[in-house]
Amino acid sequence: MTDDQIKHILKNSKTIAMIGISSEKKGEDPRNLKRKPANIVMKYMQDFGYKVIPINPFATGEVINGETVVENLNNIQEKIDIVDVFRPSKETPGFAKEAVKFGAKTLWLQYGIQNDEAKKISEEADIKYIENKCIKQEYQRLFLKSNPVFPVLKK
Repeated sequence: MTDDQIKHILKNSKTIAMIGISSEKKGEDPRNLKRKPANIVMKYMQDFGYKVIPINPFATGEVINGETVVENLNNIQEKIDIVDVFRPSKETPGFAKEAVKFGAKTLWLQYGIQNDEAKKISEEADIKYIENKCIKQEYQRLFLKSNPVFPVLKK
């Protein structure tokens, strides 16, 4: 996937379903939630105008960054442009199948996540496939011309 292709995807997408958003664990300091990578990425993309729908079957109904967490893609009524995955690589073929079923334009696997089967499923359905890249970092690099290693953590 070239920089121009990624830029085109980000420019022409409005809604992101983010699979693997972190929820607050029992007894955990609530401030830790803001420091979880998926939650940082969610907030960042929201700040740049994207609607981000958080998905976590263990946190259904919780509100994270102003959005209600849903169990899975089946629970989303609106059109999804990007399915963004923060889950282990081995789980991604199932998410690829769901992305196809729900007509997503892009399956995006976050940094460190890649899977040949998920790639094949996506490509056969003519869904754009990005793996092993952070959507936040790509946005920053391509639109803001900055290249951060990791986001600044707010207290």
